[in-house]
Amino acid sequence: MKAWEEVRKITDKAVPVRLAEEDQTWDAYNEVERQIDFMLKLYWNSNVPGSFAPESLALASIQAVENQGRSVEGGMELYRAGQQAVEDNDMVALNRITAVLKNRVNEAKIESDHPYWKTELFDTWKDFEKATKFPATLQCDVTTETFWKQTYAGWITQIIGAAYGTALEGYTTEQLEKKFGEMDEYVRTPNTMNDDITYELAFLNAFEREGYAITSRDIAAEWLALVPAGWSAEQVALDNIRLGIMPPESGRLHNAFNEWIGAQMRGVICGMAAPGNAKLAAELAWKDGEVSHISNGIIGEVFNAMLAAMAYERKDMRAMLVEVIDGLPAASEYTQIVRFALDQCQSNEDWRPAWKACEERVTTFNWIHTYPNAAAEVVAMWYGDGDFDRTLILSGKLGQDVDCNAAQILSILGIMNGLDSVPERWTAPFANDNLETYVRSMKEMTITSLTDWTVNAVKKARA
Repeated sequence: MKAWEEVRKITDKAVPVRLAEEDQTWDAYNEVERQIDFMLKLYWNSNVPGSFAPESLALASIQAVENQGRSVEGGMELYRAGQQAVEDNDMVALNRITAVLKNRVNEAKIESDHPYWKTELFDTWKDFEKATKFPATLQCDVTTETFWKQTYAGWITQIIGAAYGTALEGYTTEQLEKKFGEMDEYVRTPNTMNDDITYELAFLNAFEREGYAITSRDIAAEWLALVPAGWSAEQVALDNIRLGIMPPESGRLHNAFNEWIGAQMRGVICGMAAPGNAKLAAELAWKDGEVSHISNGIIGEVFNAMLAAMAYERKDMRAMLVEVIDGLPAASEYTQIVRFALDQCQSNEDWRPAWKACEERVTTFNWIHTYPNAAAEVVAMWYGDGDFDRTLILSGKLGQDVDCNAAQILSILGIMNGLDSVPERWTAPFANDNLETYVRSMKEMTITSLTDWTVNAVKKARA
């Protein structure tokens, strides 16, 4: 049957109805207007839900494309005009200005002499694969109790890192230490609600069904099925997918934020799915990353995925870091950032001068961009040197997107060293095993059931 035939059948059966005035549905447009205007104001001015740090995606979009070697015509003038419209609550003007700004960002002109264009960019997994030296594959028996315990430790430490960091994200080292001091405990009552785990659950849902044959399109479909809303790169990708635009275009089209941290924050699940096999974990991470990101943004997810995969069979954090960074394509900008951070760590006994140099190196990048957070990960992992307390506390002190960083690197540590390595004060708030999310059909679950799900999906994929 053709579509027109089905439409005709529905139309032929439709019986006219005389609606009373109160039965008509035009008022729904007023509610839509309220929702759209509310979200638009958030685009111009918002505060991070967990830490209340200020941010403006409108301003950040200009910054993001400038980082990628492009200039936005009249960008700052439009930003100031938009802020005035917000202050005046002039939604007519704000909608108009937003349309113009987004168009200017989308059509930003390439500055050919910008350093970004002198680095190596990777459009596909095949290109990246050829340029990368992957760590040797290590055998990991996924049928053992040890594998289950490592995976459980990986999940609960990821939840700990996110809960600890979500209250701290978006601030500098100086401001955090001034306000909270040592930060050697949760600065507020922790909970499990954050966006770090959201996309990993979507990946796991697709991976359980498709195994290692999973595609970026499989993952994108799960995003739309399970994730009601996102932020920055992920929200743009969701909007694109909703229009039927699938990866890799979903991460490229009109997406100023596609080298921000959103992919790097979800790499560990790919390492869990490929324990011991860093190259396979990297490939899975590339497939997941290109749903919302490009090149350097995707490499950030690859970086964490490889470390997580290796952690199942390795015990030396510093050696792992060196091996992974040494194998990344030297000419990529991402590699240059993590290489710089590693060099600073190896040259300084104390973390403070190393981090100060890193802060200066990435000063033009937004705190949600991949680069400041990649540098923070390297510094925290190096000076933490496998110790849970030192690594977590240093993650907090470094600032930036703390919950994303702490969740990923503490999960890697959890896999490596097990739950016995985690002081009880960090695990105690989650002793009830409950896990709350905003993912459709998964709003209430347990950490134990998530572990079972992960382990069984890996066993099924390997069968």
